[in-house]
Amino acid sequence: MADPVVSHSVPNAEPPSMWSGMIAILKRDLLIAFRQRTDMVNPLFFFIMVIALFPLGIGPEPGTLQKIGPGVIWIAALLSTLLSVDSLFRQDFDDGSLELSLLSPQPLFIMAFGKVVAHWLVTALPLICVAPVLSVMLFMDAATVKVTLYSLLLGTPILSMISAIGAALTVGLRKGGVLIAVIALPLYIPVLIFGTSAVEAASMTLPYVGQLAYLAAFLVLALTFAPFAIAAALRISVTSQ
Repeated sequence: MADPVVSHSVPNAEPPSMWSGMIAILKRDLLIAFRQRTDMVNPLFFFIMVIALFPLGIGPEPGTLQKIGPGVIWIAALLSTLLSVDSLFRQDFDDGSLELSLLSPQPLFIMAFGKVVAHWLVTALPLICVAPVLSVMLFMDAATVKVTLYSLLLGTPILSMISAIGAALTVGLRKGGVLIAVIALPLYIPVLIFGTSAVEAASMTLPYVGQLAYLAAFLVLALTFAPFAIAAALRISVTSQ
């Protein structure tokens, strides 16, 4: 017969919920990012410099800059995302915490989703905050700037999800940055097309809701399926080492 004193001394610890695990990963990655501020500043500085160089390279003519503005902003956002995503899983892989995550009772796709959300908050959200200032520098009017923000808010999370799949597949390789670009760039194309198309339509006072609706649909698909693809890629990369 079990001793009642001993049986009451062991608490009935409940496993943490999936969302609490994701929030813990999110807080951890945000804390690491604020301690390593260069990872936050580099993509933002790259984004600003790419856009600032276009008026210097092709001249300050307002009509030309206004015409190419949507494409310039979107390509700069795309390249900044690629620049920052290589280190998304690298530190966890190097210190062994990624292997522990595979053994954790928490689903791996929840951990992957939390890391991608942290990556978007640290790298893409600052770009969206400075985009209106840079849009004015490209002579874009207020209505076009508003649609630019809408398109970036819908499109940049998709870019982060796609880039994370490439980063997960190449996390075990020492020089995986080029491979991430090869994997991710073809998948960026629909996002780039609909993002720039929405901004161009707004600049010509044409309907742009359809393009934003396509971006919203892509975002729903990315949020639904990309975490599972990232988790599968991480398992393949870690178990093949």
